[in-house]
Amino acid sequence: PLTLEEVRMLVELFYLPYHHGALAQDLLEHFRWLRANSLSVGVPATAPDACGGTQWRGRAQSFQLLCARTCRLHSRFVSTAGRALLYDLHPYLWDIRNMLLAASAFVLWLGCQSITAPILLGRDAEPWARRGGLFGELQALLPVGNSCDLFYHTPPLFPSSQLYLLRPLLPLDKLGHEGRSCSEVSQGLQAQLSHAPALPGRLLGSFLSLSPEYTFVLEDEGGPCGYAAGALHAEGFLQQRDSSWLPAIRHKYPPDLGAGGPALGQDALEEAVLFFHAEPLAVPQPVLRRFPSLVQLGTAPRVLDVGASRSLALCLLSALRANGSRGVFCQVSDTDRQQLSFYSKLG
Repeated sequence: PLTLEEVRMLVELFYLPYHHGALAQDLLEHFRWLRANSLSVGVPATAPDACGGTQWRGRAQSFQLLCARTCRLHSRFVSTAGRALLYDLHPYLWDIRNMLLAASAFVLWLGCQSITAPILLGRDAEPWARRGGLFGELQALLPVGNSCDLFYHTPPLFPSSQLYLLRPLLPLDKLGHEGRSCSEVSQGLQAQLSHAPALPGRLLGSFLSLSPEYTFVLEDEGGPCGYAAGALHAEGFLQQRDSSWLPAIRHKYPPDLGAGGPALGQDALEEAVLFFHAEPLAVPQPVLRRFPSLVQLGTAPRVLDVGASRSLALCLLSALRANGSRGVFCQVSDTDRQQLSFYSKLG
């Protein structure tokens, strides 16, 4: 059963609409302070005010621990609560879990970046754009907090106790360089096609090579199970992809590679090689002017919880917005029903 400490945490998260318990208050205070003082992270260790960066990282670690405790509480609650209590309270705890996954990843991302300007926020939202309670206050602190349709999703009919971790891409995730990039992320997503080495490069290669600072990884107990990748300035990214990354990858995977491949996975390999050698479609200038950033997201088939996918989108869009992006677009084939369904479920 739930421990007394876990029940106390549950009460403190949903104390009163405008009066929070100790745990919720700590989460809010840490997040507010970390966002307001993120510029101090990039201070060199030898600078006179280097203690600012040390203090920031200490508070970031405390915030991560609080988020992890809350995510564990959600998992424990689903596993142990009685059915009636579970279905009454799960939607609220599920919302907070998803929000803290995104907020925790965003704080980790802030610690990896050198933001040279204050975090950009949208104009003040209408009162109806945000909910009350802890969820609404956390929403307001994210750079995309005014995009209300990103935050409203129906909770799953069958609650899952699966634990997730959401984080920025780490240097250890990258293997290879100069167009030969693959990653355990894309290999994990395509485990059933891991014998086709070109496939991970097709999924994420250009982002890992040209825009790794806007790549996030979703993990569950089985390992990497999702990713979100973006390019802040899509026009420059696409030009660089076509002029340098694609020629390098085409040299590595010549057109006749698929024909001589092993029988197992030959179709997947041929498909990837055809993808690399096809001329990419040009993005119209009006699209690039209105939506200057490019995004791409995906999850493994085993990720059935749309909340985890939503958290992926939130942290990527928050990172892009924090550095000045005013709109994003994604490229999806009109025959790719899986991706179309995925983006549609995100709203």
